[in-house]
Amino acid sequence: MSTHVQKPGWFTVNVLNRSVAWLTRRGLSVWGSRVLAVRGRKSGEWRTTPVNLLTVDGQQYLIAPRGHVQWTHNMRAAGGGELRLGRSVEEFTAAEVADDDKAPLLRAYLKRWKAEVGVFFNGIGPDSPEAELRRIAPDHPVFRITVTNRR
Repeated sequence: MSTHVQKPGWFTVNVLNRSVAWLTRRGLSVWGSRVLAVRGRKSGEWRTTPVNLLTVDGQQYLIAPRGHVQWTHNMRAAGGGELRLGRSVEEFTAAEVADDDKAPLLRAYLKRWKAEVGVFFNGIGPDSPEAELRRIAPDHPVFRITVTNRR
């Protein structure tokens, strides 16, 4: 497993993420945004972060554009979490996608959100060759999620 982590800049953390999270908590999805809640692997407390929910062929995925970050480590330990949009909560289980299966998902993610997250993919975009997407796959965790309860 790669240890690649792309830290977000000040603007992303203090303006963009907070704005998207604020809107999402109030029930307004911004291009598929949700607030991901996952139990901390050490504290057991809920940890939240804004994410983009990707749907491909009816299946939902969470992709970590910034690499192996806290929420990905917590997701591996917890095996699932919650996706929140306003008062709506979807509980889910998560299965990590193998590196060999990530290329079409990374391409779909970049087609949808390249303007927002492209900087974290070091020049790789939705039109990049398959080999390039496969090369960066280990740096970007992908989780297939299955909703188990809605409330």
